[in-house]
Amino acid sequence: MSSSQPIRYAHIGCGAGFAGDRPDAAVALVEALAERDGARYLFFELLAERTLAEAQLRKLEDPALGYATHLFAFLEPIVESCLAHGIPIITNGGAANPVAAAQRLRQQLKRQGLDAKIACVMGDDLGGELGEEPGDRAAIADWLPADCPLEEIVSCNVYIGAEAVTQALHDGADIVIGGRLADPSMAVGALCHAHGWAADDWQHLAVATAAGHLLECGTQITGGYFADARRKTVTDLANLGCPIAEVGSDASLVITKTPGSGGCVTEQTVKEQLLYEVHDPAAYLTPDVTLDVSRARLETLGPDRVAIHDVHGHPAPATLKGNLGLRGLWFGEAGISYAGPDAVERAQLALEILRQRLGARLPQLRPHFDLIGVASLFNDGSGEWLEKRLREAPAVEDVRLRLGIVDRDRTAIDLALQELEALYLNGPAGGGGVRRQLSESLRTRSFLIARERVMPFVSWQ
Repeated sequence: MSSSQPIRYAHIGCGAGFAGDRPDAAVALVEALAERDGARYLFFELLAERTLAEAQLRKLEDPALGYATHLFAFLEPIVESCLAHGIPIITNGGAANPVAAAQRLRQQLKRQGLDAKIACVMGDDLGGELGEEPGDRAAIADWLPADCPLEEIVSCNVYIGAEAVTQALHDGADIVIGGRLADPSMAVGALCHAHGWAADDWQHLAVATAAGHLLECGTQITGGYFADARRKTVTDLANLGCPIAEVGSDASLVITKTPGSGGCVTEQTVKEQLLYEVHDPAAYLTPDVTLDVSRARLETLGPDRVAIHDVHGHPAPATLKGNLGLRGLWFGEAGISYAGPDAVERAQLALEILRQRLGARLPQLRPHFDLIGVASLFNDGSGEWLEKRLREAPAVEDVRLRLGIVDRDRTAIDLALQELEALYLNGPAGGGGVRRQLSESLRTRSFLIARERVMPFVSWQ
């Protein structure tokens, strides 16, 4: 870029870092973006590894569902303002059914007397390539793991990149709804649209991906997950502000947040998020670019303003990551509390009763026991940590025995949970507050697929 050309800025805000985030924070974020000059974009990151499998199950039950459960809790409060101020909305909250989400949004806008160009980014869902006959492995695509039971597959999606998002924005989309859009790719698509960056401009794509990666977890970078009561103090955590990236046409990158909100943006919060879920800082693989942050430098520009320098980009990988959602397992858990003198000893006695009963009646199960208050988060499957903690005889007068089981046999799990509930009257003394639940357990399996086998496209709704 010629030094005589003025630097243009794009402002991108992330209004959600996961499906269970707080919708209200995005309202203030939109107000802040509306006051800025230049290109403005808002995105919501609403998918996790198992979210698509859960969404696919809902779609199977009702073809009008399958998008992120709380998608409209995020969209409804802000869509009118975004349309009024020309702020495009981008989200992967379409999950297993972007078209259904777009159709519902269209109906909502019509009731409000509003209109918008709504684009769905499709092509991530490869479920249709798995064949119609569950037992016919000859019909299965060659990229599917050979030991993966076809009949247990609920969802099959590939992490796709930014090109279709950019195309939708170039074609005038006000709202872009995708399925398994890779988290940072939503910001990459916006920045390529704002600055005209090419899909093989690796250095600019690296900056765009760094911006998206820093924003994608929402308030995690503004102090949320960063906070520690004693070591890392963050003010006004109850009113955390959403993060905003300011990205110049000169590839400058600054992270800030909603003005007047709680939380903070510091070099510490940015460093933690920069390395979050990064397997190799010199080669972070994304659908758009291989990102290198191993030489990155941070610079504090002022309160809640941190610049990121010296990120580098290399060609995108030849393969894309895919994710299978699998069913076939059940998860059951139940708990009972003991309090007062000798609470730990009574809970331990209850645990031994369960071990004996389950060992005799349901020896095929592999139960996991926790004593919450004594050994839970650090407890391992072998029970060694639990035994160690019990030998130390912790002085606790409030403990809860928890039983957890994952297995294919739903009936057997239910019988095991009943054994815990029976402790009410079958000893030891003082047990109470039994809660139990049994639900399907979804699991995931990753795979790689050649990039040219995946063809994202835009569908207008």
